[in-house]
Amino acid sequence: MSEIDVPESHPRYQSLLTRHRIEAGVEKGITSKQGLIAEGRGEAFDYLLGERTIDSADRAERAAAALLLLAERPVLSVNGNVAALVPGEMIDLAAAVDADIEVNLFNRTEERMDAIAAHLREHGAEEAGVQIKGLTADARIPGLDHERAKVDADGIGAADVVLVPLEDGDRAEALAAMGKSEIVIDLNPLSRSARAAAVPIIDNIIRAVPNVTAHARELRGASREELEAIVGEFVGAEALEAAETTIRSGDLD
Repeated sequence: MSEIDVPESHPRYQSLLTRHRIEAGVEKGITSKQGLIAEGRGEAFDYLLGERTIDSADRAERAAAALLLLAERPVLSVNGNVAALVPGEMIDLAAAVDADIEVNLFNRTEERMDAIAAHLREHGAEEAGVQIKGLTADARIPGLDHERAKVDADGIGAADVVLVPLEDGDRAEALAAMGKSEIVIDLNPLSRSARAAAVPIIDNIIRAVPNVTAHARELRGASREELEAIVGEFVGAEALEAAETTIRSGDLD
């Protein structure tokens, strides 16, 4: 089944669409087979959230946009699932907030790194003026022993704000320990990644990234004071609690 084969009127359209994109990502060599499992786990949480952006998530997405606009060196981290699901959307967001994109993988091989970088360029990175980093890997995140510790010194290594969607919990904690402000997109409000974030967004990435971009475009002309107020008023613990309450209540109306 391809994206063309699934009519938008299908009640499981978005779910089938994301499954197809992950499957295609595996076939293209940009997504690991473990990514299929991760997608299934996230889909279960999204179902419990009603497959919608709840109000607290939208507030988090607005705070994320403000934080990225305030940043001096924002970087958007991309792994295999992100590249498969929202490549063009990540480029749109990077262009909207003047951020670089850095490829970062747990199951890192030179072939996958090159394939993801090429995939992002195919989706308009160069035309949008977005730099793709991650291939140099001339710095490391302290405290990590696996491949996700490898970063570019002038990318995530130097970033003050990092968007880390679909993140490994240990790397999210390590980045926070480095003093970086993290925005995490994760459908599980109990995950270490979400709890380590300055701005946890409990939403499906296919909704979250375009929403952050829309908020960023809306806030482009806002003063620094306005942006700081938006970030300052956001409380991550409240967003996590609201998402957990939605999941536990079972009220999907």
